[in-house]
Amino acid sequence: MASFGMVSVFFTAVFFLCYGIPAGSSPAAQIKQTQDPKDEPFVGLNVGTEVSNLVSPEALVSFLQVQKIAHVRLYDASPDILKALARSKIRVTISVPNNQLLAIGSSNATAVAWISRNVVAYYPKTLITGIAVGDEVLTTVPSYAPILVPAIELLYSALVAANLHNEIKISTPHAASLILDTFPPSQAFFNQSLSSEIVPLLQFLSRTSSPLMMNLYPYYVFMENKGVVPLDNSLFKPIAPSKEMVDPNTLLHYTNVLDAMIDAAYFSMKNFNITDVKVLVTETGWPSKGDSKEPYATIDYADTYNSNLIKHVLDKTGTPLHPETTSNVYIYELFNEDLRSPPISEANWGLFNGNLTPVYLLHVSETGGFLANDTTNQTYCIAMDGVDSRTLQAALDWACGPGQANCTEIQPGESCYKPNNVKSHASYAFDSYYQKEGKVSESCDFKGAAMITTTDPSHGDCAFPGSKKESNNTGQANSTEPSGAANRLGLITSRSGRVVALVRAFQLLLATHFSLFFSIPMLMPR
Repeated sequence: MASFGMVSVFFTAVFFLCYGIPAGSSPAAQIKQTQDPKDEPFVGLNVGTEVSNLVSPEALVSFLQVQKIAHVRLYDASPDILKALARSKIRVTISVPNNQLLAIGSSNATAVAWISRNVVAYYPKTLITGIAVGDEVLTTVPSYAPILVPAIELLYSALVAANLHNEIKISTPHAASLILDTFPPSQAFFNQSLSSEIVPLLQFLSRTSSPLMMNLYPYYVFMENKGVVPLDNSLFKPIAPSKEMVDPNTLLHYTNVLDAMIDAAYFSMKNFNITDVKVLVTETGWPSKGDSKEPYATIDYADTYNSNLIKHVLDKTGTPLHPETTSNVYIYELFNEDLRSPPISEANWGLFNGNLTPVYLLHVSETGGFLANDTTNQTYCIAMDGVDSRTLQAALDWACGPGQANCTEIQPGESCYKPNNVKSHASYAFDSYYQKEGKVSESCDFKGAAMITTTDPSHGDCAFPGSKKESNNTGQANSTEPSGAANRLGLITSRSGRVVALVRAFQLLLATHFSLFFSIPMLMPR
C-alpha cells in the first residue's frame, strides 16, 4: 500500500454510556447499486511485487486458480501479468501509479494512449473490471490533488471512446484518514479542506455508477486506540451485546470495526447529498509479524482477522446502515513483500510467501472453496504447474530418497503408477512427504516445485496419502510410513496386500548414499 494513512478515531464516553441501548432499525436504503442476486459479493487479493524471486506470471496465475482466487488488484498494469491472466476468468483491477497522474491529467492524448496500451490491448481476453487511479493521493501527495479528478475524467472519456465504460469502473483509493471523527459513524465527515476535490469526485462516481474506493485497516484503529477500541471488535470475533459499539444518533449496533468504518464513509458521502455510491474496500488486512512496537502483529491475529473477514463478506450480511449491500473487499495482500522498507510489519501482510507457501493457514472451509489453504479442510501437497521436468525429477528423487517418502504406489504395476509422468509421480511423493512431516507448510515447498491444495489429487484407483488419512475411521491417522520393526526391515504392505521389501530396500539404499554425498539445497523441501 502506498500509505496506510494513520486513522484518527476518537471514541468518547458516550461510546460506553450507549452500551445496551436497543438496536434501532436501519435507515431506508438509497443505494442504486444494491445487490443483484447474480452479483455475489467477493473477496479479492492485492498483488504486490516487491518480492525477491517472485514466481513467473504464468505460475502466479496457475496458483491463483488453484487457490480459487477470482479477483485480484494490481498496483500497476504489468503487461506480463495481464498477458498471463488471459482466458483465466480471473477478474483484475489495474492501477495508475501516482507518478503517472500528472501526465495523464494534463493530456487527453496521454489518457487515450494509456487506455489503449493497458486496457484495450488485453480486454476481453483478460477480464479487466476496474481501474484504480493513483493511491491515497489526497492524503499522501496533496500536491497532485488538483489533477486527480481531471485524470479520472480523461481516462473515463477514453473508456467511453473504446465502448468499455460499462464493463470497467474507474475510481481512486483513499486512506481512512480522509474521513474524520469516524465514530459514531453518523457523525463522520470528509476532511473539509479537500472538499474542492472530493465533491466533484463523488459526483463523478454517482454519475458513472462507480464505487468509492477506501483502504480501511481496523488494525491501525485498534493500535491507535488501545484501551478504547476492543481487540475482539477489531477481529470480527463474536461479542456479547454489552460489548457492541452503539451509534447514539441512529441506535445502530456495530459488532466489528470494519462495518463502522464503511458506514462512516456512507454517512460522509450523505453529507454531500451523495447516497447512491457503493463503498469498495480496496485494502484491508492484518500483519502477521512486527517489531516490539507492534505486539499485535502476529500470525494468530492475522489468521483470525482475515478468516473472519472472508466469512463476514461471503455471509452477505452488509453493514448496520446498509444490510442490503455488502461491500466487496480486497485483502492486503497475497504475498509477503520482503523487499519493503522497515518497519518489519511492512513486509508481513501477505497470506503467502513469495515461493507460494502459506504464511499461515486460514480457516475458511465453509465459504465455498475460496482460498484453498485451510486447516479445517484436508490438505495435500502437489507439484506446481509450469515447473520443468528436470527440477521435478530432482525433487522427486529427493523425496523418495533422503526424504523417505513412501513411493511404493508409484512403482510399475502399482495403483498410482499411471499416468506415468514425472509430474504425477512427483505429486504423489510430495504428498507422502508432506503428510509424513505433519502437513507443516515448510514441508511442501521443494524450492518452489510444490504447492498446498485442498483439492484431493486422488484419481481412479490411486488414493493419495492425504486421502488415505482422511478416510480412516478409527480416529487415528493412517501413516504413509510404517513404524517400528517393519519400518526398520523395509517391509511395506501395499493396499493389495503384497510385500514390496525390495522397493523399500532400494529406497533406503538411495537415502544412505544421498545422505553421504548430497547436500544440495534445491532438493530440500525448504
